[in-house]
Amino acid sequence: MCCPPYNNCDTVKKARTWLNDQGAAHAFVDFKKQGVDAAALSLWLTQLGWQALLNTRGTTWRRLDDAARAAVTDAASAQALMLAQPSVIKRPVVAWPDGRISAGFEPATWQARLGQTAAGR
Repeated sequence: MCCPPYNNCDTVKKARTWLNDQGAAHAFVDFKKQGVDAAALSLWLTQLGWQALLNTRGTTWRRLDDAARAAVTDAASAQALMLAQPSVIKRPVVAWPDGRISAGFEPATWQARLGQTAAGR
């Protein structure tokens, strides 16, 4: 499981604490320091859709000028922005052991996912 992108993000901190409390093994990737893997981003976009992955409520999105925001109209333009400015990616993104991807932290949903993983589903 991975839990990117930012170590200083409150949501990521909560998610990492929650994972630790559950005893769930996970690897953390800090996009600010390591960048975003283009192949992983493509997979996330395929599974989640660009609208679900694009964080339009965050500071980075709000700081973009109107033209930059208006230019994001499809998966390709969203992907280009996410590669250039990874902080517009909704976080945390988790690659679950069964290959599914999720974005955002919802303890009840994550508990269900961990239960499915433990049961081998």
